[in-house]
Amino acid sequence: MAASVPISATSTQTTPFSHSNFFSSFLGFQCRGRHSWPFLIRTCSTRHCRRSMSIIRNVASNQKQTLKDPPTQEGIADGLDSLAPDSATIALSIKYHSEFTPLFSPEGFELSKAYMATAQSVQDMLIQNWNATYDYYEKMNVKQAYYFSLEYLQGRALLNAIGNLELSGPYAEALKKLGHNLEEVASQEPDAALGNGGLGRLASCFLDSLATLNYPAWGYGLRYKYGLFKQLITKDGQEEVAENWLEMGNPWEIVRNDVSYPVKFYGEVIEGPDGKKQWVGGEDITAAAYDVPIPGYKTKTTINLRLWSTKLASEAFDLQAFNAGDHAKAYKAQKDAEKICYVLYPGDESIAGKTLRLKQQYTLCSASLQDIIGCFERRSGGSVNWENFPEKVAVQMNDTHPTLCIPELIRILIDVKGLSWKEAWGITQRTVAYTNHTVLPEALEKWSLNLLKELLPRHVQIIEMIDEELIQTIISEYGVEDLDLLQQKLKQMRILENVELPSSVLELLAESEKSFVVDTAEETETSDEETESSDEEDELEEESEKEPKGSLKKPDLKPPEMVRMANLCVVGGRAVNGVAEIHSEIVKTDVFNDFYELWPEKFQNKTNGVTPRRWIRFCNPDLSKIITKWTGTDDWVVNTEKLAELRKFAGNKDLQSEWREAKRRNKMKIVSFLKEKTGYIVSPDAMFDVQVKRIHEYKRQLLNILGIVYRYKKMKEMSPEERKVKFVPRVCIFGGKAFATYLQAKRIVKFITDVGATVNHDPDIGDLLKVVFVPDYNVSVAEVLIPGSELSQHISTAGMEASGTSNMKFAMNGCILIGTLDGANVEIREEVGEDNFFLFGARANEIAELRKERAEGKFVPDHRFEEVKAYVRSGVFGSYNYEELMGSLEGNEGYGRADYFLVGKDFPSYIECQEKVDEAYRNQKKWTEMSILNTAGSYKFSSDRTIHEYAKHIWMIDPVELP
Repeated sequence: MAASVPISATSTQTTPFSHSNFFSSFLGFQCRGRHSWPFLIRTCSTRHCRRSMSIIRNVASNQKQTLKDPPTQEGIADGLDSLAPDSATIALSIKYHSEFTPLFSPEGFELSKAYMATAQSVQDMLIQNWNATYDYYEKMNVKQAYYFSLEYLQGRALLNAIGNLELSGPYAEALKKLGHNLEEVASQEPDAALGNGGLGRLASCFLDSLATLNYPAWGYGLRYKYGLFKQLITKDGQEEVAENWLEMGNPWEIVRNDVSYPVKFYGEVIEGPDGKKQWVGGEDITAAAYDVPIPGYKTKTTINLRLWSTKLASEAFDLQAFNAGDHAKAYKAQKDAEKICYVLYPGDESIAGKTLRLKQQYTLCSASLQDIIGCFERRSGGSVNWENFPEKVAVQMNDTHPTLCIPELIRILIDVKGLSWKEAWGITQRTVAYTNHTVLPEALEKWSLNLLKELLPRHVQIIEMIDEELIQTIISEYGVEDLDLLQQKLKQMRILENVELPSSVLELLAESEKSFVVDTAEETETSDEETESSDEEDELEEESEKEPKGSLKKPDLKPPEMVRMANLCVVGGRAVNGVAEIHSEIVKTDVFNDFYELWPEKFQNKTNGVTPRRWIRFCNPDLSKIITKWTGTDDWVVNTEKLAELRKFAGNKDLQSEWREAKRRNKMKIVSFLKEKTGYIVSPDAMFDVQVKRIHEYKRQLLNILGIVYRYKKMKEMSPEERKVKFVPRVCIFGGKAFATYLQAKRIVKFITDVGATVNHDPDIGDLLKVVFVPDYNVSVAEVLIPGSELSQHISTAGMEASGTSNMKFAMNGCILIGTLDGANVEIREEVGEDNFFLFGARANEIAELRKERAEGKFVPDHRFEEVKAYVRSGVFGSYNYEELMGSLEGNEGYGRADYFLVGKDFPSYIECQEKVDEAYRNQKKWTEMSILNTAGSYKFSSDRTIHEYAKHIWMIDPVELP
């Protein structure tokens, strides 16, 4: 093994690293510090506040480093035990940071400066807990879980951190003394732009629960400079601009200049005289670490989220080209490296976009695994037993984005550490686990084999070996007697799609039956970008005979060779889990049925959850006080089973009165928020009806807005008196981003805003109906909307939503759901009671037959659905041409046609269910009781319960409480 690079750190300055040594050691992946952690020990006294910098320890070496009067382990523990700062101490700390660690000019103490100084004072305390946490983990050499996710939707950190530290009161008092309000200061913090939807929010909830429950764990992700995008709503619909969340700096991250790793792309694989493979040449970049502390609630445990940013060494800058005036050439290589971490989910319609996405995924996997392996080697001391690696390391892949960690771990173990294929493959299969988050075919990632060969040639060799291992397993299981069955299994299960079988396998099959022909290229599902239409194929065939001399070569019509990442996850992982009971059943019976039949023991369910700290305790303090009062304890914040005790008080008049008052106060916050963000003024007396989530056809925001159009049309046909009798006043709130290249989703956003512009300015309707699209939906917006919502829509086509987590947040906050039996809705309905959930729509087991009926022309749309489409086409909502949108709901076949998501089928059931909602809302006593029972029944949906299940059944880790 290559020697680790020693670091001398006897001052507060970090020693510059040598990039020449750094990159020359790629195959041994030397690094600058590996798992070393931060660590600035900051201490404050009541007389003055000062920062005491401890050594940044090099955990890649065994050197003992010294510092004048370094803090001892006992000293740190003593400091933590005695750390209960009052408001005066905190005020001095904030003043100190505003003066001596400024990111702003010294004049004044405006809100933005107050936020930065406050955050830095909180970070002082987090770092002390953070150091103690990892000192103890090192000492105990515990098994750790490592969570790999391309997204983390963190939200604001300030209120969450001081809440977990139980310092909300002292910080509020301290800022009051300094002339500011805590909520106003906290509002200056931008949301970290590291995620998009439920995938990233789930990852963040998991980190909160891991820390709170004292599980040893790290999160790994990428530090996106510009996020996904900031959403603007204009007269043309959604527009995208780059996020600016890092513009003023991020006080929660610590730049780890001593922790960076080489990441290679392209190049070639050469074989030495000893048969060992070496990946050489190509393009080398550096992944540099940024650490974010994640505090637990009422515990010292503070875990780490390590984010990678990409760069090149300064010497890569072409100074000669720059001085010659070729400025673009001078910094091209640096920009190519840096742009890997510019944007979350860059558009992938081009080859360049696909390449960039793959680079992102591999950077996350490679840098993180190098980091983990460095930690394992260090903790192993002088004797490294690689068979023990799975006993100390559990890697969880959050969806298919981190799939490349499977071949990457094998590559390191074989090429760098010298293990055999059998050893490396066995270790990997015992280390890695996979969470599936979707049943949508387009979301089960498939990558071009040719692109992967070019970008990661060594990894393709390893994937081919895994594929061959799988083929041999399939043949062993099913034999060669029934070749049709074998062909079917190979076609469904292979990792490599449309790729010829290995010659050894072909010879085996030829021996069994000479006439056996394997054709894995038939009936292949390919992505839209790579699918040639049959018309184009016919044209090409016709033109082939008369192709003029010198013309371009005819495109290859053979289906593209692809790598199925989800199949690789299943084969390479020790466990595969779905995220809701119905989803996990679909995974077993449909998505991965062949694998389930082969390895039933791999498949599990882990129903998602959300953290009750952020999603009740901190975002809804009024409701939190009521829950604590009526359950007699605040233990519900970590033991949500205690929420169930509210059931026995659900009919109590006093509780109902307090409950309604809290909901009213939260609704008033929404009223102010909507006016500020959209200009619309809404009545707090109306029902607040909310659908906030990523815009996608399967989530059926289109069904919601068409239901609103139907409601509006009926209102217009009535007299004012009839309207008031028939309809309950509603404020219909939408929020969510449509992916920049997802045109149909963007049309839906445009349609919603056009309906709102018409309805909200109609004097005949007034406060009876308002439609508001909230721009740039994120965690902070959710923290305003969810506590004040009364009806929440989770109306995806049954069988298409893996779980959903916003449904859990709404239920926790006493919001009643309307939805289909999809995802976690099924379990929520079971827990809150069938009478406290508004159910409509087709069931998951009916969907395939309904689509078949549609294709056969047997579907007859409801007259009310036809009426709504005609109303939209009449131009009442403006001059925009909605033909593409309405046309997608018509016809019996064809891409973008035939109502694939069954909006028309479920429309009658949906509007009839909405009539039941109106009826129930009129009885406020009954509605409030339903609301209380939703909160009481939400106890199951804490991410604490989910994490306990992962820890016990997949990761095999135990809580480690600090002394």
